[in-house]
Amino acid sequence: MTREREIAQVTLWGGLANGLLVVGKFIAGIWGHSAAMVADALHSLSDLLTDIVVVVFVHISAKPQDESHDYGHGKYETIAAFLIAVALFAAAVGIIVSGAQRMAAWWNGADIAAPHQIALWMALISIAVKEALYQYTIRRSQALESPALKANAWHHRSDALSSIGSALGIAGAILLGNRWTVLDPLASVVVGAMLIKTSIDLLRGSINELTESSLPAETEQEICSIVYAVNGLTDLHNLRTRRIGKRIAIEMHVRMDGNTTLREAHDKTKLVEQQLRQRFGESTHVNIHMEPIKKQ
Repeated sequence: MTREREIAQVTLWGGLANGLLVVGKFIAGIWGHSAAMVADALHSLSDLLTDIVVVVFVHISAKPQDESHDYGHGKYETIAAFLIAVALFAAAVGIIVSGAQRMAAWWNGADIAAPHQIALWMALISIAVKEALYQYTIRRSQALESPALKANAWHHRSDALSSIGSALGIAGAILLGNRWTVLDPLASVVVGAMLIKTSIDLLRGSINELTESSLPAETEQEICSIVYAVNGLTDLHNLRTRRIGKRIAIEMHVRMDGNTTLREAHDKTKLVEQQLRQRFGESTHVNIHMEPIKKQ
């Protein structure tokens, strides 16, 4: 099975679960008079939409290099991760605004209906389902080196956290009586704040990749160690690195003895390329410019 098909399969399983949860949460939220559960339903709806985004963009990112994309289409997967983070941020803002409005109305004397137990049971079911989806998706994202799947996994985890907040607020509103029904919208605001934090973390990673941020310093140091392990190569400079979807690109200048034959220089360059690809993946882009050692 191709990487694209595996990512699509993982995402479709999540999409099926999200679709069922959206229906169940809306029914439980409306029937059970729970603002927290309706907010949870909206969050699950954003999950379902992002599942669609992942499938579409990963399909595009799997296309090979062509005349207009010399480095392939890997950035489309990063764009998918970015859109997922934006959708999560928007959903979080909507949840906070809605919850704050209901809390303000309560403060001004409006009554908030106590939620029914069906909303609590739906929240508990959602916690179990979404945490299972997170564990499954994050493992597959690591195996497939997919930033879009990783973002989607955290979307599942954020929905599980959302449901935990909803469950606590709903349970408090049910068990403590009418004076504490404000706990239901309060829970939705707390959940929204947690989602804001998650979405910002995801946005930061996607923006770094889209703006050609270099690989971490420890990774670049590892690249230098691999190069210097080849006898005769010195003074690695002009090292440039970046990520292209699941691939990374490495460009560098390296010096060697100016009397080295073309065949030997080629063989040493080939060896470095092979070792870098063995460490970072066969699809790693490597560009090495050889220079003669400067005479003192």
